[in-house]
Amino acid sequence: MSDFHTPLCDLLGSRYPIVQTGMGWVTGSDLVAATANAGGFGFLAGATIAADRIEAEIVRVRELTGDKPFGLNFHMFQPNAAQLLDLAVKHRIRAVSYGRGPDKKVIGRLRDAGIVCMPTVGALKHARKAIEMGANVITIQGSEGGGHTGSVPTTVLLPQVVDAVKVPVVAAGGFFDGRGLLAALAYGAQGIAMGTRFLMTTDSKVPAVTLECYLAAREAEKIQISHLVDGMPQRMIPNAYLAMLEKASPLRRLRIALNLALQYKSQTGMTSAHALKVLWQSLRDDAGSVAQTVMAANAPMLLQRAMIEGKPAEGVMAAGQVAALINRVDSCQEVIEGIIAQARERRDALLAIGTEENHV
Repeated sequence: MSDFHTPLCDLLGSRYPIVQTGMGWVTGSDLVAATANAGGFGFLAGATIAADRIEAEIVRVRELTGDKPFGLNFHMFQPNAAQLLDLAVKHRIRAVSYGRGPDKKVIGRLRDAGIVCMPTVGALKHARKAIEMGANVITIQGSEGGGHTGSVPTTVLLPQVVDAVKVPVVAAGGFFDGRGLLAALAYGAQGIAMGTRFLMTTDSKVPAVTLECYLAAREAEKIQISHLVDGMPQRMIPNAYLAMLEKASPLRRLRIALNLALQYKSQTGMTSAHALKVLWQSLRDDAGSVAQTVMAANAPMLLQRAMIEGKPAEGVMAAGQVAALINRVDSCQEVIEGIIAQARERRDALLAIGTEENHV
């Protein structure tokens, strides 16, 4: 058993309580495998892997890791959600992560198959709802986190949720080193989840020109939240494209969204019937959400430009504020070993406070 072994490690089958989040266009088999081989637990980004490649990616992780456990991240509204669920069960994936996720029936099927259901939430009420739906681990993401995020900082949200639920809680939003791991455990979390820290590694396939933009983001306060990409709050590194959206009229932003929605439909293989079903569901839930549903295609297509095509100025770069604190690109092995070593060092320093030796 390793240092900082928690019940989360037993649930996920990982050596350390360190989770690599599912990030669109970023977390493919190479990064997930590198995380697992370093003792962490990684999630494949099922929402942006081509439907005909998902099973091959799952198999490749197994080949690269010698069958170490890993997870699958997905959205229920994506056209191949049923296929992902079938594959998760077929391949006995250890865990699934999601945001606006599945219903009780789907979660029941996953849990019956022995799969850990691990949603990410940004508010206490969402944590309670996720438990009601059947989740057996909760990842909280504070507002410091990258991509879609809430308004409550980690240091407030984490103790709120830890005190309110009886399942393991994983802390995300603002974590990148051993001090953060130790602090999260002190709050009562059973581990930490990181996205930006793993994106900024040598095992990430993010183009060098895009990584340079992350390394150049030295002011945390400028990695701000915007609602202009898909109508929901997203924390991103500022660039020319975001500046353009800020200045664009609502009509121009809608035209951009419609164009990207058509590209997303074509790229994902979404049928017209499925697209209409999603829009109809949005209309039933809230007439005002139809525009947001159309805009939802913005995020994956604009992320693709930066994360796959190497055109960061023409897309968006989701990032947590910790990007400003990361000044080098290490391997997943170096990142995780460094976190554990620093956490051990800080733990020992805390234990020494008030002892006789500390006063000598």
